[in-house]
Amino acid sequence: MLKILGKAPSINVRKVLWTCAELGIDYEREDWGAGFQSTLQEHFLALNPNALVPVIVDGDFVMWESNAICRYLCAKHDKGTLLPSGVEAHARVEQWMDWQATELNNSWRYAFMALVRHSPAHGDPAQVQASIGNWNRHMGILEGQLATTAGFVTGDQFTLADVVLGLSVNRWMLAPIARPHYHAIGEYYKRLSERPGFRQFGPNGGD
Repeated sequence: MLKILGKAPSINVRKVLWTCAELGIDYEREDWGAGFQSTLQEHFLALNPNALVPVIVDGDFVMWESNAICRYLCAKHDKGTLLPSGVEAHARVEQWMDWQATELNNSWRYAFMALVRHSPAHGDPAQVQASIGNWNRHMGILEGQLATTAGFVTGDQFTLADVVLGLSVNRWMLAPIARPHYHAIGEYYKRLSERPGFRQFGPNGGD
């Protein structure tokens, strides 16, 4: 059986859990990550030298990086719904997934570490405000896309892009920041909330 290593509140672990829910994949989850005793930490580092969650163990196959794990699970278990088989549709889903992992994530990092994690290393008010502004600007890009599709991120069909970006929307909506009113994102959040996988793994967790 598939093993998922990582604490359930982690946003990146929840990507994998939600993907499994959408695909009907059975799994076992174990809490792993920072703070474990040294012997367990050594074993975890052997699985992922970055010391980050999630990690999956699928038989003899070990993999880390949440978006890559979600793609792998779709390649193995999906029938072209979460990750479409058409070249252009497939590429469009991966485009938005990569945007989430690089552009969007980098925009919120400083503000999130300061305001949610209360990190002493992220206490510069000017950088916090700059990060909030950049975060809202990036969410405005997603707002424009959703206003165009009037459905999900890449069109009428729910895809893997909605798993990773749906959790990002949830994080933005729960963050203690001033944010613009984005109508399309609000409607999108309502559509996501109709999915059992999102209700289970979406609006929870703070890591």
